[in-house]
Amino acid sequence: MFAEGKVYDLPELRGKERVFADREEAGRVLAGMLEKYRGSNALVLAIPAGGVPVAAVLAEELGLELDVAVVSKITLPWTTEAGYGAVAFDGTLLLNQELISYYGLTEEEIEEGRQKTAAKVARRVKELRGDRPFPQLKGRPVILVDDGLASGFTMLTAIQALQKLGADRLIVAVPTAHWGALERVAPYVEAIYCPNIRSGWRFAVADAYELWYDVSEEEVKELLSRHNGSR
Repeated sequence: MFAEGKVYDLPELRGKERVFADREEAGRVLAGMLEKYRGSNALVLAIPAGGVPVAAVLAEELGLELDVAVVSKITLPWTTEAGYGAVAFDGTLLLNQELISYYGLTEEEIEEGRQKTAAKVARRVKELRGDRPFPQLKGRPVILVDDGLASGFTMLTAIQALQKLGADRLIVAVPTAHWGALERVAPYVEAIYCPNIRSGWRFAVADAYELWYDVSEEEVKELLSRHNGSR
């Protein structure tokens, strides 16, 4: 535990790569770190798509309610691997002005990226949540899960959107993260659980996993249906 008592990690995993077989194993490791929430009224909210396999295992192991908070990064025009901001399910928008300046993105490119991402988010919300109202958030622990944090901007966007819905006890649970992303996110949440913290100029979430693949929406729907059908 460090960073003013807010960030909990596993010292034996610090700075290492390929520490998880897959997202499911990462979910089990996180469940072990979050044992105190077992059987509580905590809500697990996964950021799709990659956060869902992690969150499904976590929620299953601890006997917790599972749902999704749809947020998506706005990717650069020439690659889907890097983003310069994110859009949340309620339209909350966060932009990384440093990256926008660095890459010299135009207003038109930014607006096109925002619209494209907002449309993707709206479609995913319809697919994964339909018209269901959001669960009650106020006064209960809300555990926000993704498969990793590179810059932290997607997570920050999710946090802002959930706070607007009344979430006042937000806990972030991610298997791996860059230390800079944790520093960015920590001031806005109650705690962060991240077994594998890395730093350095080159960072990829995928490097924490032996098996890494793009999670399909079909897999996301199957995991959510299986979990909620068994409760």
